[in-house]
Amino acid sequence: MMLVEMTAPPVEALPVSGLRAHLRLARGFEIADDSSETAALTGFLRAAMATVEARTGKVLLSRQFRMRLENWRDCEAQTLPLAPVNSIDRIDVDDGAGRVTVLDRESYRLVADLQRPILAPRSAFLPTVPQGGSVSVIFSAGFGTAWEAIPADLAQAVLLLAARYHEDRTFEGSQAAMPFGVSALVERWRSVRVLGGRGASRGRT
Repeated sequence: MMLVEMTAPPVEALPVSGLRAHLRLARGFEIADDSSETAALTGFLRAAMATVEARTGKVLLSRQFRMRLENWRDCEAQTLPLAPVNSIDRIDVDDGAGRVTVLDRESYRLVADLQRPILAPRSAFLPTVPQGGSVSVIFSAGFGTAWEAIPADLAQAVLLLAARYHEDRTFEGSQAAMPFGVSALVERWRSVRVLGGRGASRGRT
């Protein structure tokens, strides 16, 4: 499986001012905004978001992804690797010879779930993927477009982790261990993912 993030959250959606306040960085009428500082804080927030998302499998701010498979894990239902999924935007089947077919939206449906969202067929099975071909599922996932839509504990975890990255910025390398406070906040959101689907890949028919 290959998973690609097709869009990124806009800077305006990130709580840069909240991180600045958390760090107690100077800011006032007599102090001009420092663009380099803002860029650095934005980078820390994006890095912290990526870490929390990787640990939990949850997408915080809404954006679009593409999942590419050589075949379905299970022809009766394909588990999606991230949550919460809001929509299946398109499914393309490549026959391996350069011809791509867009599947009819009426042939599949999204089974929404906060832990294991599923792409399910409306008939008995998902459409067959040709030998040597692939299927690409383009979907949108995330709690919302605004920071306020993110669950409070996950939002706080990102803020704490971004603050740690800021504090450790003068050190070479990075600390592999996640701070205990951050781990405690994200623990209940973690999900166990097995093989990216309901079972082992079945043979092609």
